[in-house]
Amino acid sequence: MEPVTFGVLGPVAAWDGAGDALPLKGPRHRAVLARLITARRRVVPVARLVADLWEEPGTGSAGAVQTFVADLRRALEPDRPARAPARLLVTEGPGYALRAAPDGVDAWRFEAAVTDAAGLPPAKALQQLDGAQELWRGPAYAEFAHEDWARSERSRLAELRLGAVEQRARARLDLGQAAEAVPDLHAHVSEHPWREEGWRLLALALYRTGRQADALAVLRRARTMLAEDLGVDPGPGLRRLETDILTQNPRLVLPAEPSGAAARLWNRVATDYDRTVAAGARARLESTVQLVRSLAVTGGGGLRAAQEHRLAAVTAAEEFGDPVLTARVIGAYDVPAIWTRGDDPGQARQIVAAAERALAALPEDGPHTAARGRLLATVALEMRGTRSPRGPRAAREAEDIARRLDDPTLLAFALNGAFMQSCTRAGLAARRDAVGAQLVELAARHGLENFEVLGRLIRMQAHSALGDFPAADGHAAAADRLAERHERPLVGVFTQWYGALRLAAAGRTPEAAYEAAAERLRGCGMPGLERGLVPLARLCLRLADGRTSARQAAEHVDPDDDWGPYRPWIEPYVQLRAGAREDAADLLHAAPEPPADLLYEALCCLQAAVALELGDRTTAARLHARLSPAAGELAGAGSGLISLGPVDRWLTAMSRGSHSV
Repeated sequence: MEPVTFGVLGPVAAWDGAGDALPLKGPRHRAVLARLITARRRVVPVARLVADLWEEPGTGSAGAVQTFVADLRRALEPDRPARAPARLLVTEGPGYALRAAPDGVDAWRFEAAVTDAAGLPPAKALQQLDGAQELWRGPAYAEFAHEDWARSERSRLAELRLGAVEQRARARLDLGQAAEAVPDLHAHVSEHPWREEGWRLLALALYRTGRQADALAVLRRARTMLAEDLGVDPGPGLRRLETDILTQNPRLVLPAEPSGAAARLWNRVATDYDRTVAAGARARLESTVQLVRSLAVTGGGGLRAAQEHRLAAVTAAEEFGDPVLTARVIGAYDVPAIWTRGDDPGQARQIVAAAERALAALPEDGPHTAARGRLLATVALEMRGTRSPRGPRAAREAEDIARRLDDPTLLAFALNGAFMQSCTRAGLAARRDAVGAQLVELAARHGLENFEVLGRLIRMQAHSALGDFPAADGHAAAADRLAERHERPLVGVFTQWYGALRLAAAGRTPEAAYEAAAERLRGCGMPGLERGLVPLARLCLRLADGRTSARQAAEHVDPDDDWGPYRPWIEPYVQLRAGAREDAADLLHAAPEPPADLLYEALCCLQAAVALELGDRTTAARLHARLSPAAGELAGAGSGLISLGPVDRWLTAMSRGSHSV
């Protein structure tokens, strides 16, 4: 069944998989639904719902809430068998939670789109922001404008929407579309005259369309409005722009196209290719995917763009109905991958499905054996973190083909797949180090610099887990040298985070190093790495000393932080912070086993800390069994990013049943 989606960017609504509106009955029903959506998948106690829905609750209010929930369940899951547990609007502990999909609420999709657009090239950012703005059907939580429980969320979304308008204008200016940006900016500052960034962008847009006098007039209007209405002077952005316009500073003009022999050669070749090769030719598609492959290693914006173009290339290849062409297009994207959590699970599933279709159509032996090996390596890479038996099997088959064909490039690709499938349980750092060692030796012998970088980073992570920091330091330094020589800026994201981990492991204060690493992480084009990592690192840092309990650490947990994919393991801390120990226990039990990635041991330790705090020996025993294979390692350090200290210390604490580790 297609998932139900919800709308709060306007009147509260819900739609089934076909896009048809679901009957939500009366205003109280919609209020319950809206209140649960504001909780972002967290439990809202019945008592809280009663207090929010009635100014003067009566004795039957709690029963009324139960009735509203029952009606909503029938509307949201009309095909659910009688007595079968609800899957969407669930009962947990003292209340209810709406377990909508991460992209199942228009406000959540809007927020994600605006956040992601910040790391995209201007054209892609503009396209994404246009789509995000179309999600709005009116003011957020329109019919609950005066409710206290909706006020902060309405304000937050409204602020985010205004920021998106300005972000969209910046993208237009970066694309040279100053004239197109002016009308929207005029309306923006008229409706929201206190936003200095809106005034700044409008003045800049006017200047770039040759309207210098109008630009200065706009800045004077902004100055007058701020002084008369708010009693403040313009900020540094407006003051600097006024000075730059008066002096006609060249930096206000968009930079011209890069000059030089390389730029001229690129333009000539691109022009000749476009003129010579037919628009629908397969050669265009194969050339495109090679370009996309190169784009992926150029930095954050390039990686994000490459990921989008990659799926489009695969889709276009399948339209030819030629599995050999599809196999070449899919297999050509052998971009080394170091992070074992995917950036876009939905796209990964589509890539795997296309690869499986091509595999089914190609003979197992013959001239297409190498193509099959690349498809299998792709399946292994894209199925990272899923614990499906298909992933490890595909990695082994790809490696067997590569060794049989004596194909070093294919072998490096297959070993990358083997690395991605090497987190199926705790304690596999030594296995990952062996994969990294093979990659370093193979890549150095055959000039595969991207895979040599990958091998160094893998060994840096593995030696961190094994507590061998001198060896990890050497691999980090080697990776940085290779990155500088071959212009691979994304490598520094991982080595800088490793530097912060190194400080923490040495007992020094790493906060400043983590802040610097976090800044570099922003816009890196790797949401699978970026989302939730910074607050997770802070929490792990507090627990790594062996003296801080889960309750003490919980005091510093901000439930409104973007915890990304780690939220299920953070929710118990949110409840501990509120003093709700029973709710914390329920959420601890409800959390799934951590995914098969480089943070498996770290998330198990986060659960262990809560179990120790609550005296939950059953859960502690289960976690002890999960972590035992990693005895002798440092928990979480296999990520090369964070650590919660020696696994042995956690195992001892769980054996004793004491939160002091």
